Amino acid sequence: MQAISGTDRDNLELLDVALEAARAGAAVIRDATARREKLVWETKSRSDFVSEVDKASEQRIVEVVSRRCPEATVLGEELSPDATSSRGLVVIADPLDGTTNFLHGYPEYAVSIAITRDGVACAGVVLNVPRGDEFTAVKGGGAFLNGQRIRVSSLRDPGRALIGTGFPFKTLGLLPQYVAQFSLVMRGTAGIRRAGSAALDLSNVACGRFDAFWELTLAPWDVAAGMLMVQEAGGIVTDLEGNPARPVEGAFVAGNPAMHAWLLQTVKRANMLKEETQ
Repeated sequence: MQAISGTDRDNLELLDVALEAARAGAAVIRDATARREKLVWETKSRSDFVSEVDKASEQRIVEVVSRRCPEATVLGEELSPDATSSRGLVVIADPLDGTTNFLHGYPEYAVSIAITRDGVACAGVVLNVPRGDEFTAVKGGGAFLNGQRIRVSSLRDPGRALIGTGFPFKTLGLLPQYVAQFSLVMRGTAGIRRAGSAALDLSNVACGRFDAFWELTLAPWDVAAGMLMVQEAGGIVTDLEGNPARPVEGAFVAGNPAMHAWLLQTVKRANMLKEETQ
Protein backbone atom coordinates (compact mmCIF):
# COMPACT_ATOMS: atom_id res chain seq x y z
CA MET A 1 0.00 0.00 0.00
CA GLN A 2 1.32 3.42 -0.97
CA ALA A 3 2.04 5.66 1.98
CA ILE A 4 0.11 8.94 2.25
CA SER A 5 2.43 11.93 2.50
CA GLY A 6 1.91 14.71 5.00
CA THR A 7 0.86 17.09 2.22
CA ASP A 8 -1.66 14.60 0.84
CA ARG A 9 -3.07 14.06 4.31
CA ASP A 10 -3.37 17.82 4.83
CA ASN A 11 -5.19 18.20 1.52
CA LEU A 12 -7.61 15.41 2.41
CA GLU A 13 -8.33 17.14 5.70
CA LEU A 14 -9.02 20.36 3.80
CA LEU A 15 -11.37 18.45 1.50
CA ASP A 16 -13.22 17.21 4.57
CA VAL A 17 -13.63 20.82 5.75
CA ALA A 18 -14.87 21.94 2.33
CA LEU A 19 -17.31 19.04 2.14
CA GLU A 20 -18.73 19.71 5.61
CA ALA A 21 -19.12 23.40 4.79
CA ALA A 22 -20.76 22.69 1.41
CA ARG A 23 -23.21 20.24 2.95
CA ALA A 24 -24.11 22.77 5.65
CA GLY A 25 -24.79 25.44 3.03
CA ALA A 26 -26.77 23.01 0.88
CA ALA A 27 -28.97 22.07 3.84
CA VAL A 28 -29.95 25.73 4.27
CA ILE A 29 -30.86 25.99 0.59
CA ARG A 30 -32.94 22.81 0.64
CA ASP A 31 -34.82 23.97 3.75
CA ALA A 32 -35.73 27.20 1.94
CA THR A 33 -36.98 25.54 -1.24
CA ALA A 34 -40.60 25.20 -0.10
CA ARG A 35 -40.86 28.95 0.68
CA ARG A 36 -38.93 30.11 -2.38
CA GLU A 37 -41.80 32.22 -3.74
CA LYS A 38 -41.93 34.25 -0.51
CA LEU A 39 -38.22 35.10 -0.48
CA VAL A 40 -37.08 38.69 -0.78
CA TRP A 41 -34.73 39.41 -3.69
CA GLU A 42 -32.07 42.08 -3.52
CA THR A 43 -30.67 43.44 -6.78
CA LYS A 44 -26.86 43.73 -6.78
CA SER A 45 -26.69 44.81 -10.42
CA ARG A 46 -28.64 44.24 -13.61
CA SER A 47 -29.87 40.59 -13.73
CA ASP A 48 -27.76 39.78 -10.65
CA PHE A 49 -29.61 38.97 -7.47
CA VAL A 50 -28.96 37.88 -3.89
CA SER A 51 -31.48 36.50 -1.41
CA GLU A 52 -31.68 35.75 2.28
CA VAL A 53 -30.88 32.15 1.36
CA ASP A 54 -27.48 33.14 -0.07
CA LYS A 55 -26.74 34.97 3.16
CA ALA A 56 -27.94 32.14 5.41
CA SER A 57 -25.91 29.60 3.43
CA GLU A 58 -22.78 31.75 3.64
CA GLN A 59 -23.26 32.11 7.40
CA ARG A 60 -23.33 28.34 7.84
CA ILE A 61 -20.23 27.99 5.67
CA VAL A 62 -18.38 30.59 7.74
CA GLU A 63 -19.41 28.81 10.96
CA VAL A 64 -17.92 25.53 9.73
CA VAL A 65 -14.73 27.16 8.46
CA SER A 66 -14.26 29.18 11.65
CA ARG A 67 -14.58 26.03 13.74
CA ARG A 68 -12.45 23.77 11.56
CA CYS A 69 -9.88 26.26 10.13
CA PRO A 70 -9.90 29.41 12.30
CA GLU A 71 -6.71 30.64 10.62
CA ALA A 72 -8.33 30.70 7.16
CA THR A 73 -9.59 33.76 5.28
CA VAL A 74 -12.96 33.34 3.56
CA LEU A 75 -13.20 34.88 0.09
CA GLY A 76 -16.50 35.28 -1.73
CA GLU A 77 -18.88 37.71 -3.39
CA GLU A 78 -20.76 38.20 -0.13
CA LEU A 79 -17.75 37.19 2.00
CA SER A 80 -14.80 39.64 1.85
CA PRO A 81 -14.71 39.90 -1.97
CA ASP A 82 -11.58 42.08 -1.84
CA ALA A 83 -9.53 39.65 0.25
CA THR A 84 -6.40 38.28 -1.38
CA SER A 85 -6.39 34.67 -2.54
CA SER A 86 -2.61 34.36 -2.87
CA ARG A 87 -1.39 34.17 0.74
CA GLY A 88 -2.01 31.65 3.49
CA LEU A 89 -5.04 29.41 3.76
CA VAL A 90 -8.04 30.82 1.85
CA VAL A 91 -11.52 29.36 1.51
CA ILE A 92 -13.06 30.57 -1.77
CA ALA A 93 -16.80 30.06 -1.44
CA ASP A 94 -19.95 30.64 -3.42
CA PRO A 95 -22.81 29.82 -1.02
CA LEU A 96 -25.33 29.65 -3.88
CA ASP A 97 -24.01 29.58 -7.43
CA GLY A 98 -27.05 29.99 -9.64
CA THR A 99 -29.18 32.24 -7.41
CA THR A 100 -31.45 33.29 -10.27
CA ASN A 101 -32.04 29.62 -11.14
CA PHE A 102 -32.91 28.88 -7.50
CA LEU A 103 -35.31 31.80 -7.23
CA HIS A 104 -37.17 30.60 -10.33
CA GLY A 105 -37.17 26.93 -9.34
CA TYR A 106 -34.87 25.99 -12.23
CA PRO A 107 -32.94 22.97 -10.86
CA GLU A 108 -29.37 23.99 -11.66
CA TYR A 109 -27.65 25.57 -8.66
CA ALA A 110 -24.86 24.59 -6.33
CA VAL A 111 -22.63 25.35 -3.39
CA SER A 112 -19.01 25.76 -4.52
CA ILE A 113 -16.05 25.74 -2.12
CA ALA A 114 -12.32 25.60 -2.85
CA ILE A 115 -9.49 25.83 -0.35
CA THR A 116 -6.16 27.25 -1.45
CA ARG A 117 -2.81 27.46 0.29
CA ASP A 118 -0.56 30.32 -0.86
CA GLY A 119 -2.58 30.64 -4.05
CA VAL A 120 -2.55 26.93 -4.95
CA ALA A 121 -5.86 25.05 -4.94
CA CYS A 122 -5.63 22.06 -2.58
CA ALA A 123 -9.23 20.85 -2.37
CA GLY A 124 -12.57 21.62 -3.97
CA VAL A 125 -16.24 20.70 -3.67
CA VAL A 126 -19.15 21.52 -5.96
CA LEU A 127 -22.43 20.25 -4.52
CA ASN A 128 -25.38 20.15 -6.91
CA VAL A 129 -28.17 20.96 -4.46
CA PRO A 130 -31.28 19.75 -6.37
CA ARG A 131 -29.66 16.47 -7.44
CA GLY A 132 -27.54 15.89 -4.35
CA ASP A 133 -24.48 15.14 -6.49
CA GLU A 134 -21.13 15.87 -4.81
CA PHE A 135 -18.16 16.67 -7.05
CA THR A 136 -14.87 16.58 -5.13
CA ALA A 137 -11.22 17.04 -6.01
CA VAL A 138 -7.88 17.04 -4.20
CA LYS A 139 -4.68 18.36 -5.71
CA GLY A 140 -2.77 15.35 -7.05
CA GLY A 141 -5.51 12.99 -5.92
CA GLY A 142 -8.03 13.08 -8.76
CA ALA A 143 -11.62 14.19 -9.16
CA PHE A 144 -14.73 12.29 -8.09
CA LEU A 145 -18.51 12.32 -8.42
CA ASN A 146 -20.26 10.76 -5.43
CA GLY A 147 -17.06 8.89 -4.62
CA GLN A 148 -16.49 7.52 -8.12
CA ARG A 149 -13.45 8.65 -10.12
CA ILE A 150 -14.29 10.89 -13.08
CA ARG A 151 -12.41 11.86 -16.22
CA VAL A 152 -12.92 14.43 -18.94
CA SER A 153 -14.32 13.12 -22.22
CA SER A 154 -12.07 11.59 -24.85
CA LEU A 155 -13.94 13.16 -27.77
CA ARG A 156 -11.71 14.83 -30.37
CA ASP A 157 -14.20 15.71 -33.14
CA PRO A 158 -15.64 19.23 -32.67
CA GLY A 159 -18.57 18.30 -34.88
CA ARG A 160 -19.78 15.91 -32.18
CA ALA A 161 -18.92 18.09 -29.20
CA LEU A 162 -21.33 19.55 -26.65
CA ILE A 163 -20.03 22.86 -25.30
CA GLY A 164 -21.03 24.69 -22.13
CA THR A 165 -21.02 28.46 -21.86
CA GLY A 166 -22.19 31.45 -19.85
CA PHE A 167 -23.51 34.80 -21.06
CA PRO A 168 -21.78 38.08 -20.06
CA PHE A 169 -24.98 39.31 -18.41
CA LYS A 170 -23.12 41.58 -15.96
CA THR A 171 -21.00 43.23 -18.66
CA LEU A 172 -23.22 43.81 -21.67
CA GLY A 173 -20.43 45.73 -23.39
CA LEU A 174 -18.86 42.34 -24.11
CA LEU A 175 -21.99 41.03 -25.78
CA PRO A 176 -20.92 41.74 -29.40
CA GLN A 177 -17.61 39.95 -28.79
CA TYR A 178 -19.43 37.04 -27.15
CA VAL A 179 -22.01 36.79 -29.95
CA ALA A 180 -19.20 36.53 -32.51
CA GLN A 181 -17.62 33.73 -30.47
CA PHE A 182 -20.96 31.99 -30.00
CA SER A 183 -21.66 32.05 -33.73
CA LEU A 184 -18.35 30.48 -34.67
CA VAL A 185 -18.47 27.84 -31.92
CA MET A 186 -22.08 26.95 -32.79
CA ARG A 187 -21.21 26.44 -36.46
CA GLY A 188 -18.50 23.92 -35.59
CA THR A 189 -20.12 21.81 -32.86
CA ALA A 190 -23.11 19.60 -32.08
CA GLY A 191 -24.54 22.15 -29.67
CA ILE A 192 -24.09 24.73 -26.91
CA ARG A 193 -25.74 24.74 -23.50
CA ARG A 194 -26.09 27.58 -20.99
CA ALA A 195 -27.44 26.39 -17.64
CA GLY A 196 -26.48 29.31 -15.40
CA SER A 197 -23.95 27.90 -12.93
CA ALA A 198 -20.27 28.05 -13.89
CA ALA A 199 -19.32 25.77 -10.99
CA LEU A 200 -21.60 23.05 -12.34
CA ASP A 201 -20.56 23.73 -15.94
CA LEU A 202 -16.92 23.10 -15.06
CA SER A 203 -17.88 20.02 -13.04
CA ASN A 204 -19.77 18.75 -16.08
CA VAL A 205 -16.61 19.18 -18.13
CA ALA A 206 -14.73 17.19 -15.49
CA CYS A 207 -17.11 14.23 -15.74
CA GLY A 208 -17.39 14.33 -19.53
CA ARG A 209 -20.94 15.64 -19.91
CA PHE A 210 -19.51 18.71 -21.62
CA ASP A 211 -16.48 18.42 -23.86
CA ALA A 212 -15.45 22.03 -23.25
CA PHE A 213 -16.67 25.31 -21.74
CA TRP A 214 -15.97 29.03 -22.06
CA GLU A 215 -17.18 32.23 -20.40
CA LEU A 216 -15.95 35.82 -20.51
CA THR A 217 -16.70 37.24 -17.05
CA LEU A 218 -16.24 35.02 -14.02
CA ALA A 219 -15.16 35.68 -10.45
CA PRO A 220 -12.82 33.52 -8.32
CA TRP A 221 -15.72 32.03 -6.34
CA ASP A 222 -17.40 31.01 -9.61
CA VAL A 223 -14.47 28.94 -10.83
CA ALA A 224 -11.99 28.01 -8.08
CA ALA A 225 -13.44 24.60 -7.20
CA GLY A 226 -14.51 23.77 -10.76
CA MET A 227 -11.07 24.56 -12.15
CA LEU A 228 -9.46 22.06 -9.80
CA MET A 229 -12.14 19.53 -10.74
CA VAL A 230 -11.32 19.81 -14.45
CA GLN A 231 -7.56 19.70 -13.93
CA GLU A 232 -7.71 16.65 -11.64
CA ALA A 233 -9.98 14.93 -14.18
CA GLY A 234 -7.33 15.28 -16.88
CA GLY A 235 -8.57 18.48 -18.50
CA ILE A 236 -7.09 21.91 -19.15
CA VAL A 237 -8.24 25.34 -17.95
CA THR A 238 -6.69 28.56 -19.28
CA ASP A 239 -7.46 32.20 -19.85
CA LEU A 240 -8.24 33.42 -23.38
CA GLU A 241 -4.52 33.81 -24.11
CA GLY A 242 -3.84 30.19 -23.25
CA ASN A 243 -2.11 30.93 -19.96
CA PRO A 244 -2.71 28.51 -17.07
CA ALA A 245 -5.81 29.63 -15.21
CA ARG A 246 -5.70 30.99 -11.67
CA PRO A 247 -8.68 31.61 -9.34
CA VAL A 248 -9.00 35.29 -10.23
CA GLU A 249 -11.61 37.35 -12.04
CA GLY A 250 -11.51 36.91 -15.80
CA ALA A 251 -12.37 34.82 -18.86
CA PHE A 252 -11.79 31.07 -19.00
CA VAL A 253 -11.68 28.19 -21.46
CA ALA A 254 -11.82 24.61 -20.18
CA GLY A 255 -12.07 21.19 -21.74
CA ASN A 256 -10.45 17.88 -22.49
CA PRO A 257 -7.02 18.49 -24.10
CA ALA A 258 -8.24 18.22 -27.69
CA MET A 259 -11.43 20.21 -27.29
CA HIS A 260 -9.80 22.87 -25.14
CA ALA A 261 -7.28 23.49 -27.92
CA TRP A 262 -10.03 23.69 -30.54
CA LEU A 263 -12.27 25.95 -28.47
CA LEU A 264 -9.45 28.30 -27.51
CA GLN A 265 -8.40 28.61 -31.16
CA THR A 266 -12.02 29.17 -32.25
CA VAL A 267 -12.68 31.88 -29.67
CA LYS A 268 -9.45 33.64 -30.64
CA ARG A 269 -10.37 33.41 -34.33
CA ALA A 270 -13.78 34.92 -33.61
CA ASN A 271 -12.09 37.84 -31.87
CA MET A 272 -9.77 38.43 -34.83
CA LEU A 273 -12.63 38.24 -37.37
CA LYS A 274 -14.62 40.75 -35.38
CA GLU A 275 -11.65 43.13 -35.22
CA GLU A 276 -11.17 42.83 -38.99
CA THR A 277 -14.79 43.86 -39.65
CA GLN A 278 -14.65 46.95 -37.41
